[in-house]
Amino acid sequence: MIERRLSFLIAGLVVFFVSAVLWNVSAPTRRPARAGGAVDSTTLVTVRADTTRATPGGASDTTVTRGGQSPAPPAPPLSADASGPSYMELLARSETRRRIRASAGYTYLNEVVAQSEDSMLHRWDNRILTPVRVFLGPSTAANFQPGFLDAVRGAFQRWEEAGVPLRFRLDADSAAAEVRFKWRLQFEIQRTGQTDLTWDQDGRLVNGVVTLATFDPAGRPLSVDDVRVVALHEIGHLIGLDHSADSTDIMFAMTKVRDLSSRDIASARLLYQLPPGTLR
Repeated sequence: MIERRLSFLIAGLVVFFVSAVLWNVSAPTRRPARAGGAVDSTTLVTVRADTTRATPGGASDTTVTRGGQSPAPPAPPLSADASGPSYMELLARSETRRRIRASAGYTYLNEVVAQSEDSMLHRWDNRILTPVRVFLGPSTAANFQPGFLDAVRGAFQRWEEAGVPLRFRLDADSAAAEVRFKWRLQFEIQRTGQTDLTWDQDGRLVNGVVTLATFDPAGRPLSVDDVRVVALHEIGHLIGLDHSADSTDIMFAMTKVRDLSSRDIASARLLYQLPPGTLR
């Protein structure tokens, strides 16, 4: 009798364990829900430097400033499983910051980065074999002289002679140009030139507009050599430089010199030795 009851108990336990195993196999697997759906993070973001700002101090015949940089729009959201910069990318950025700090005595790239609201280096990328296409045409603005065009060409040549690894083709038509020069009679604020730039999310410049005046803010007509100096400053912006705090540099906000300084040249050369993009 006892043996029969024991047999029934063992049989019942076997049936219980078999049923439990079959339930675990057939039951649906529950995974934690992901927060939000996947988002395409490859959208290109562009920003434009087009906010004007007044320059402190008095006016001069060669006063030049650059439009202030607008803050970049927020980057597209990343997918839930996307990762941040790789270790190698962070290491490269750290090396770029180190080189900029080490150049503080002979360049002003540290000032350029400090003025950049997105902490990025902006420059044209790999444009030696395929020069940047520039439209440079005449104007009907009062005091415009054909010699102004030669002055701008000479300013481009001066930057090229300085050893900046970048080339511009100055005979592009307006429709195909990546950079356009415009002329106006006068600015309402203390400047005789303005450069507006557009770059992509990696800091690569993609197009620009340079506007030059034929009269200074006080109403005095600019000479050919004045226009050359203004163009030197604005082309500095066009290649990616911002203002220097040193009045002996052509990139000083209120330009007082009439040619590139050694710091202008060293800053431009170093800029084109470093990769464009964020330093964060």
